[in-house]
Amino acid sequence: MPTKETVAKADEALLAQLGYKQEFKRAFTPFEERTEPQLQVFGIAFSIIGLLPSIASVLFYAIPNGGPSAMVWGWAVASLFILCIGMSMAELGSAAPTSGGLYFWTHSFSSPRCRNLLSWIVGYSNTIGSIASVASIDWGCAVQIAAAASIGSGQTFVATEHKSCAGIYVAIVLSHAVVCCLGTAVLARLQNVYIGLNVCLCIAVIVGLPAATPKEFMNTASFALGNFSNLNGWSNGYAFILSFLAPLWTICSFDSSVHISEEAANAATAVPWAIVSAIGIAGVLGWAINVSLAFCMGTDLESILDSPVGQPMAQIFFNSFGQNGTLGIWAIVVLVQYMMGSSMVLAASRQSFAFARDGALPFSSILYRMNSFTGTPVNTVWFVAAISIILGLLAFAGPAAINAIFAISVTALYIAYSIPIAARFIFTNDFKPGPFSLGAFSLPVAIISISFMTFMDIVFFFPTTPQTDATTMNYTVVVLGGVLFLSLVWYYFPVYGGVHWFTGPIRNVSADDSPDNVSGHSSSVNKVEAGAEEKIV
Repeated sequence: MPTKETVAKADEALLAQLGYKQEFKRAFTPFEERTEPQLQVFGIAFSIIGLLPSIASVLFYAIPNGGPSAMVWGWAVASLFILCIGMSMAELGSAAPTSGGLYFWTHSFSSPRCRNLLSWIVGYSNTIGSIASVASIDWGCAVQIAAAASIGSGQTFVATEHKSCAGIYVAIVLSHAVVCCLGTAVLARLQNVYIGLNVCLCIAVIVGLPAATPKEFMNTASFALGNFSNLNGWSNGYAFILSFLAPLWTICSFDSSVHISEEAANAATAVPWAIVSAIGIAGVLGWAINVSLAFCMGTDLESILDSPVGQPMAQIFFNSFGQNGTLGIWAIVVLVQYMMGSSMVLAASRQSFAFARDGALPFSSILYRMNSFTGTPVNTVWFVAAISIILGLLAFAGPAAINAIFAISVTALYIAYSIPIAARFIFTNDFKPGPFSLGAFSLPVAIISISFMTFMDIVFFFPTTPQTDATTMNYTVVVLGGVLFLSLVWYYFPVYGGVHWFTGPIRNVSADDSPDNVSGHSSSVNKVEAGAEEKIV
């Protein structure tokens, strides 16, 4: 078995081949003498997925778009497609594990004619998608705290007013920024706590909810597994597809493991297996949670959605556990949701740091700084927090606007996921897989992944109901389209635009600095770019 020092040298050498020096401490190693796929790297992806609190945050998408059937079978269908996306990404993460991840791969595998522009688009889609994930997770946490206040006050406090959650939301984001400025070793060890709480909470609900639910709220198998309740007015088929937003938002941002790859030991193996295992476990446990909810939610779905508690899952728990029991479980739900937010700020700040390292973000010279005391990119942490707070201000535009943030965290990331996966196969390059490879199944899985992500991006641009107006329209296309439009304006801006100076990932080590002998697999990135150049010439 390779020693800890051997793995560390191999990680540093591989990163040098990709063009970057080691700037982060590789602290994501839970077992001092083990070098196989790391639990803490898995913990980042799994804690961001969050499962039970995530399902709670987006249950209001599934209930009106199919009810129990959408919750159970919509989750099952969507999880299979998400696993395909994760496996395609895992292959890229194994071949080139760097914090830049998606936009780095895009530049490496694309034609020289378009690699800079595509890398720019992917970088900005990944940045806004990651920050929108922070905003949506922390907004969900704020709503959950407000729901706890409603339950604790005997429902005299009404938690349905979005503006009342804004102050809670800002406080949560700021506290996450403080946490993520801590040293890498502290952040790594927190992942073990996150994993334990996540799994225990899921098992407690899967087992405890059916045991505690009164008979009047217990549903028959035919209702829980076969009832389809369409409350929004779309056709049943389209409503079922709209319910996919719940599992797609829940099992998303698994690229977070990629963004901490420069802080993980044995990254070429740890990162891909963290992605695949997090998606697989989340898919199975999440399906079990939805089955439990479908059997224990009662048949009056509209009363759950319109409850003064302001949170569908909190109302289901209240019906089953009563006030005190619900407050006890809900406190853990809020805690796990809070942990999700801190993990997402961690991942988003690392992605922004990598993008700033290559000069693509505004004020990159300020953002690309490592704090000498904590060894973390403090400036990008506060950058992510500031933009997240700005996105949260959409709450003052009404529920439809804040709901768009949930959709953006999926649609923007799916744009960023699709392009590098497609670039690997569309353009001529010399891609060499890492330790994780699908072999002959790589292309079929990639086609499924790209087709599904493209289709779902289009779906999530549509409004919640067929009849809509300015207050109920889907603002996803406005916010996401606006960000991408402004990024392209800056790219093509005369004289100062990125088209005049952006050349993709910038090496901060020379080829001569790269060690000659690397333990493990060899990166294909330099060969890929060289092969693409020869093709053009």
